[in-house]
Amino acid sequence: MIPLLILGLLIQNPGAHGYELLALMEKRHYQYIVSFTKGSFYYNLQQLEEKGWIEQVQQNPSTSGREIRSYKVTGSGMAEFEKLMVEYGTKSEYVNLQFYGALLFADEYDKNKLLALIQSQIDQTRARIALLDAYLSNSQELPGTIDYYRRMNENSLSHHLVNLAWFEQLKTAIEAIEGPVA
Repeated sequence: MIPLLILGLLIQNPGAHGYELLALMEKRHYQYIVSFTKGSFYYNLQQLEEKGWIEQVQQNPSTSGREIRSYKVTGSGMAEFEKLMVEYGTKSEYVNLQFYGALLFADEYDKNKLLALIQSQIDQTRARIALLDAYLSNSQELPGTIDYYRRMNENSLSHHLVNLAWFEQLKTAIEAIEGPVA
């Protein structure tokens, strides 16, 4: 998904350099959508350039003596952006698929350890809710516009609130059957 994010940001910000794009990803909290590091970001940026989907923009040399590479999306990069939009825009996945997979074998697992796993999900979900609350309380949709990222985060918050309630109910039900954790 990192290539889609880079291409999209370059379409929004033609002529941006790598550091600007990375800063935008961090400022907009894209790490909530996809896990990335500085290294994975620059690796993907390099791959996009090698594939001809982005190219460097001619610019004046920096006064600091450092080479600053600014980029723009190429024609084939626009085609790749379109392809990635369809690829990711049509995917639908369960939020906690890995946890659900582990839960399939809950009866074969130590109940105290299972309760610890559920508590881990509760803790992680509360942390995500706190991040979303912080973002949403510091942003607003301007009249006459649609802020898709904000709306996506509002939707994500709703999902996490439902998940939190379910995890807490599940933990309570297991404790009621098995008794409290020793």
